[in-house]
Amino acid sequence: MHRLRIAALAVLLGIALLPGARAGEAAPLAGRDGIRIEDAYARAAGAAARSGAVYLTLANTGTAEDTLLAVTGDAAARIEIHSTVVEDGIARMQPHADGLPLPAGARVSLAPGGLHIMLLGLTRPLAEGDTVGLTFVFERAGAIPAAVPVDLARGMPGGQHTH
Repeated sequence: MHRLRIAALAVLLGIALLPGARAGEAAPLAGRDGIRIEDAYARAAGAAARSGAVYLTLANTGTAEDTLLAVTGDAAARIEIHSTVVEDGIARMQPHADGLPLPAGARVSLAPGGLHIMLLGLTRPLAEGDTVGLTFVFERAGAIPAAVPVDLARGMPGGQHTH
């Protein structure tokens, strides 16, 4: 039992000392050239849903601004960067055709009710526990592939999805 505790402590200490790991900072799902994709997950309303959404945090630990230009993958016919805009009490999705700027040293949260990645025309159901292969295309950092886990209940009260 004592050896098990020592081994567990060594593993935790090793993780804490990994390059780029700081207290309170999420481990990146993927990254390159100072751009980190953190805490990403995908979800859809159910098995018959025609669209889904991906939420995550983008971190730019570099010294130069970058821009998320596009997201590609085979889980949907179209994948777009969107924000939710509420006008006269009605929520609408607004595409970011020119990309999403990511200033140097900044963290940008893509979360329900705000910025997000829309999966339009799903090519398969998004099942709990599956992953969605996406490639995030940045102006400076280039293409960053990531396997995004599907979590159908995360981020919404009662597990409901509003897209």
